[in-house]
Amino acid sequence: MRRLTLMAAAALLSACALGPDYQRPDLRLPAQFRLDTSGSTDSLGDSGWWQVYRDPTLAELIARALQNNLDVRIAAARVDQARASLQATGLQLLPQLSAGASLGEQRVSTFSAPLPDRRFERSSLSADLSWELDFWGRIRRTREAARADLLASDASRQAVKVSLVAAVATQYFTLLALDQQLDITRATLELRKAFVDLTQAQFERGTVSGLDVATAQAQLATAQANVPTLERRIAQTENQLSLLLGGDPAAVARPPHELASQPVSPSLPPGLPSSLLERRPDLRQAEQALVAANARVGVAKAALFPTISLTGSYGSLSNEMSQLFTSPAENWSIGVNLLQPLLDADRNRYQVDFADAGRRVALLGYERSVRTAFREVADALVGRQKTAEYEAAQAALVSAQNDAHEIALARYKVGYSSYFDVINADRDLFAAKLTLTQARLDTLLASVQLYQALGGGWQAAPPPAAATGG
Repeated sequence: MRRLTLMAAAALLSACALGPDYQRPDLRLPAQFRLDTSGSTDSLGDSGWWQVYRDPTLAELIARALQNNLDVRIAAARVDQARASLQATGLQLLPQLSAGASLGEQRVSTFSAPLPDRRFERSSLSADLSWELDFWGRIRRTREAARADLLASDASRQAVKVSLVAAVATQYFTLLALDQQLDITRATLELRKAFVDLTQAQFERGTVSGLDVATAQAQLATAQANVPTLERRIAQTENQLSLLLGGDPAAVARPPHELASQPVSPSLPPGLPSSLLERRPDLRQAEQALVAANARVGVAKAALFPTISLTGSYGSLSNEMSQLFTSPAENWSIGVNLLQPLLDADRNRYQVDFADAGRRVALLGYERSVRTAFREVADALVGRQKTAEYEAAQAALVSAQNDAHEIALARYKVGYSSYFDVINADRDLFAAKLTLTQARLDTLLASVQLYQALGGGWQAAPPPAAATGG
């Protein structure tokens, strides 16, 4: 028995696994991202989310979301599933031992055995050992696929975190923008109410017509109609953010920050395209899916060959319990089992074709994911650059419109400017301020999209002392 076991172990160690060994496909990556001329290996994506989103309120919201979000918890449970599957697969490489015992009494009918004592005790004790010799690498390839599934599940969990961090930042910045637009609207309401009073007084003195009063009141109503729209959008955004935090729809406490005071992520280069393959969790997930599909080709090929197992058993059988452990009651066996599928041979060959096609699907999916990632980074780079330029131009427009409004109002009060000059200047200034707020939001969201496209946001936050530099 011992000699046979050693021979089987030596044969097992020398056996090779069927199927192709995995090699990362050569996708001929570009040397740098489009619009990036730095060529630096440093990347914004290597920064932790607490370094990029430095608003204390936002940082606290992100931490809560990563702790309580249901999608993150579901992804973590799937990792546990994949880990348990890998551990169960690993046990197939070990001998399988089973034991059984029975104790009973049997009564024989007088019609079948005319014996004086028709009652018999029957007891048995057995142990069976079976060990499949993995000559063709079926179990090893299965374990390789299970390990890739585990890594893919963990990468998927990290990808969920990246999306969650970006979603929380997006909803938070959107809330601040809506708050600011609501403040602008309310301030405009106060100015227009005062202008309605001024126009009404001038009408009573006979210096303006009733048309001027009606037009001023219409301008006031236009601003008033904007208030419930903004309040609705604020409530809905709060509800969405509450869901991301793992809670029920509720108001989100936040300080009255000016959107312009929000720090934009540092202008670090995006890094090298080759490093994106390691940093972005969704690309690691796609690659591990390819690794698993490649390993399953070997599993399918191994199914074409016979399964070889060592078997052994030892037991005792006795009609009396007292003799169960005596030498005459012992029985044992040892052997080698060879199982070759015959009727399923064609089916197994089709399974090889199926697995090979699955590997090609995974390969093409991986390449598509990589190309999509490069496009997302390029889009985010041009987005961050152009939104910042647009915001600067819009800020200059607001400054000019504010000067025009003040001049038109001052001239109107002394009778040097027409009423319609004031109305036009007020309307243009109001629209320019709202547009500037949206431009600032777009600049912040462009930074969020770039950080997400570079694969940042899944890193675990350091302890509070380390995060604050204490």
